[in-house]
Amino acid sequence: MSKSDKPLFSHHEHALEKEYQVCPECGSELTIKHGKSGSFFGCANYPNCQYTRPVVEHERVEDKILPGSECPKCNHNLAVKQGRYGMFIGCSNFPECDYIEHEEEKQLIEIPCPSCHKGALKEKTSRYGKKFYSCDAYPKCKFIVNFEPVKGVCQKCSFPLLLKRNMAAGIKYQCANKKCSAMQSA
Repeated sequence: MSKSDKPLFSHHEHALEKEYQVCPECGSELTIKHGKSGSFFGCANYPNCQYTRPVVEHERVEDKILPGSECPKCNHNLAVKQGRYGMFIGCSNFPECDYIEHEEEKQLIEIPCPSCHKGALKEKTSRYGKKFYSCDAYPKCKFIVNFEPVKGVCQKCSFPLLLKRNMAAGIKYQCANKKCSAMQSA
């Protein structure tokens, strides 16, 4: 058997097999299970034993009080906390007070929707964290753009909306009409 014929891991050196692990609650074997949030160790005696633990231990950060800050609901101090979706600022009096500081959304100058002429364009964030701008009359109007809208008229097709683009040559304005897409200097 040559070097290239050997498997990457032998039976005894498999990456997930560290040692025989036992459940601290009932003494049964722990096995790797897969759930909607990823892999975890679970007791083989399930459902009689409900013990689980993550495969990878994440470092837990303690809440850090922000001196000089005040909760607008209950006047306790605010704290930097770690939650399921990352770090956030919330009231140190949790669970009695459920205040969470939200990032203030950027308010656009009232730009009317060029498609339906009834709604206005609002900044939104996709589930992947990308910003986009869509008509607030959704679902009746499905107008959407990925770049910041600016009031203006296209010089080529007279479409009533331009998009602000940061290009290598500086800021340019692009026609929001997908059929035109003409560029103008700032």
